[in-house]
Amino acid sequence: MLLVLDGLGGLPREAGGPTELEAAATPNLDRLAAEGQTGLSQPVGLGITPGSGPGHLALFGYDPVASNIGRGALSALGLGLRLDAGDLGVRLNFCTLDDQGIVVDRRAGRIDTSLNQTLVSRLNEIEVPGVELEFTTESQHRAVLIIRGAYLSPAVEETDPQTVGVPPVEPEPLTATAQHTSAVLRLVGEAVRNCIGSESPANFVLMRGYAGLPELESLHSLYGLQPVCLATYPMYKGLARVAGMAVVDGLESVDEQMAALAAAWDEYDYFFIHHKSPDARGEDGEFDAKARALEAMDRMVPTLMELEPDVVVVTGDHSTPSRMRQHSWHPVPCLIRGAHVLSDTVQSFGERACGQGSLGVFPAQSIMAMMLAHGGRLQKFGA
Repeated sequence: MLLVLDGLGGLPREAGGPTELEAAATPNLDRLAAEGQTGLSQPVGLGITPGSGPGHLALFGYDPVASNIGRGALSALGLGLRLDAGDLGVRLNFCTLDDQGIVVDRRAGRIDTSLNQTLVSRLNEIEVPGVELEFTTESQHRAVLIIRGAYLSPAVEETDPQTVGVPPVEPEPLTATAQHTSAVLRLVGEAVRNCIGSESPANFVLMRGYAGLPELESLHSLYGLQPVCLATYPMYKGLARVAGMAVVDGLESVDEQMAALAAAWDEYDYFFIHHKSPDARGEDGEFDAKARALEAMDRMVPTLMELEPDVVVVTGDHSTPSRMRQHSWHPVPCLIRGAHVLSDTVQSFGERACGQGSLGVFPAQSIMAMMLAHGGRLQKFGA
């Protein structure tokens, strides 16, 4: 069982104070930490700030650099959209531009999904010569665009500047073969501005995560697993599908995830459970709300453990300190608990406690091997 608390790692609000995880009341996670081994997981590498895609792929045992997949494709697959060879998936953020075309809110205040759907309905009336466009709501401010046509390339500058106070980035081609795609994305941007430019608060879209149809060897082929994903958010379902996992659709709450877990327990042997809220609260700069989100998941831990998993890992795909309001390069607390795990001396689940754990600071890609080993799934190496 892999429980991913998205954006788990954090930083103190003030010098010498606790991080969000350390400030949260997490008696059940503390108990798992005391019964298991702990350390700090490095999603990609020292000093590298990971996106959610590579962060999760590392947790599944893939090389996060060699297997990197654009978020546009992951979101499209997570929504169950058709993405054929030659198509281009684009991840969109509805945003707010001021009268001078400056980004003042990259997420348009996290608009309601219902408003997103209304805007997407209007955007689907846009036509660009030579290509077919399909806009689809993902959730809140996030949407997906699939572009169908010839000679499409992901090698284009993303238009999301990743900050406010500046205009969107122009979709410049990064290679000679991407000039056509660059021109298409410029036309899309102009059409979006003409379509919803007078709306508020969402009056434009930022484009990133360009990707075509991805291909990875499945977890079943690699490790003989029968894996299943229990996530509420489309992008993580897309990651799971790329890894060959079954996906339980229609889940909208932690309670529904727990019920689906119990229902699927006898059918699968690897369970990926994803909890989004800590990351969202961290990106919003809400220290206390992130701590409460972690506490909410802690209350579900006894329900998980009633199923008596052979091995359970709790970690995150990256850190999202509320002080920074974005993903960061900081390593992520991690615990592994199972019948054959030799516990260390750590008694609580937090950044500084896990930093004293017996696992040390280690690559997230190693987590799959540890889970398989502790679950009795790996053979002896050598004679």
